[in-house]
Amino acid sequence: MSTIQEIQKEIIEDFAMFDDWIQKYEYLIDLGKELSPIDEKYKTEDNLIRGCQSRVWLHAEHTDGKIIYTADSDAIMSKGIVAILINVLSGQAPSEIATAKLDFINKIGLKEQLSPTRANGLVSMIKQMKLYALAFNN
Repeated sequence: MSTIQEIQKEIIEDFAMFDDWIQKYEYLIDLGKELSPIDEKYKTEDNLIRGCQSRVWLHAEHTDGKIIYTADSDAIMSKGIVAILINVLSGQAPSEIATAKLDFINKIGLKEQLSPTRANGLVSMIKQMKLYALAFNN
């Protein structure tokens, strides 16, 4: 299993292959399409991420010392963003997730490319994933 840092490095390398943000957006959309679907029973108000312009559901399960995240969104770009976060954080230990520095976001220039409301959504997604990690770390 790769570490959070190793996965971030791979993502930075993946994004470096694209010449412009149109191609990077297409890549993000593809990641969203590949995201394993969340079980319908988790599409509840409780699992909605506050602060996202679109509806994004996030569920976390603590299994064998690791957190497994599943998510979905009604907006394809938000789904891509949550997919990339899941690629980095899902399957890691709660303590690793809680303390992870997600440098890749700035290194690939994602935050600057997002509208202010989407950037807020990105921050809200990360915050919720870390809150789950803190909850499971006790």
